[in-house]
Amino acid sequence: MTHKDPGWELYRTFLDVVRDGSLSGAARRLGLTQPTVGRHIDALEQALDLALFTRSPRGLIPTAAALDLVPHAESMAAAAAALRRTASGEAAAETGTVRLATSELVGCEILPPILAAFRHKHPGISIELALSNRVADLLRRDADIAIRLVRPTQDGLVARKIGVVRIGLYAHRDYIARFGMPDELEALFKHGFIGFDRDDWSFRSIGVSNEDIGKLKFAFKCDSDPAQFAALKAGLGIGGCQVQLAERTPGLVRLLPDIVNFTLDSWIVTHEDLKGTRRVRLLFDHLATGLAACLVSGHDQARTA
Repeated sequence: MTHKDPGWELYRTFLDVVRDGSLSGAARRLGLTQPTVGRHIDALEQALDLALFTRSPRGLIPTAAALDLVPHAESMAAAAAALRRTASGEAAAETGTVRLATSELVGCEILPPILAAFRHKHPGISIELALSNRVADLLRRDADIAIRLVRPTQDGLVARKIGVVRIGLYAHRDYIARFGMPDELEALFKHGFIGFDRDDWSFRSIGVSNEDIGKLKFAFKCDSDPAQFAALKAGLGIGGCQVQLAERTPGLVRLLPDIVNFTLDSWIVTHEDLKGTRRVRLLFDHLATGLAACLVSGHDQARTA
C-alpha cells in the first residue's frame, strides 16, 4: 500500500493551531472554516500516526510529538514564503516582494523615511518588514535582507558594514529636574533605570556584566525597544539609547559620556544567491546608503559586498 505524504497545507494548518491554541483562531488566520481546520489536523494525525493535540479548558495543547514537529513546520513555512517572494517578480525586474528583518527600534524609528524614499523610486517593489530582536536566519530564508549589530559568520551570506552604532546613557530633562544629574558612576546606582524584563541580550552585547545589572534599580522593565524608548522620552528613568537617535530627540540629555560609551558595528546582510536579484540588490544598496547617512562613524566603512 502506498502512503501519500501530507501536503504543505496540513502542516500550515498545524502550525497555526499550535500558535493560536484553537481551531477557531487558526481558521480565522487562514481564512478557512473551523471544520476544515479540524479535518486538516485529523488528516495529519492519521498520516503521521501521531496524536498532535490534547484538549483542555484552555484550548488545544500540543503534545511532545507536536512540539518536535514545530521547527520543521516553521522551516517549511519559511521556504514557502521565500518561494512566493521569488515567484513574485522576475530576477531582473523592478517588481516583486522583498522581506527585510531588523530590530523593533530600527524598524519603528529609523527605517520608515528610508523605506518611503525607496518606494517612491521603485513603486513596483513591495516590502515586508519583520521586526524582532531575534537574529533572522537568512540561510533558511526567513528574510531576504537583514540589518544586524553583529557580523554574520555563516558561509553563503554577503555582508556590508554600514557604520558604527554609538550607544550612550540618557535621561529626559524632566527626569533630571526631578531627580538630579548623576556626576559620577556610583551616583547612577541611586537612580531608576529603564531596562529589559527577560531578554537581556542588549545588555550583554555591550559587555554589561550580570554583577553590574544586579546593582541597578529598575523603574521600568520591558522587552520592547520602542516601549523603552517611549519611557525614556516620557522621563520614566535613565536608559541606554543609540546616540544618533537620541541627538534628534528633543529633551534627551546624555549622561557621563566620557565613562558610559559603547559602540556596535552595524551590518546589512543578504544571501549570496539573492545578490543578483534586482529588487533585492536595489533595496540592499538603498538601505546601505540611507543607514550610513544616519550613522556617525570614526572608521572607514568596510565593504565586502
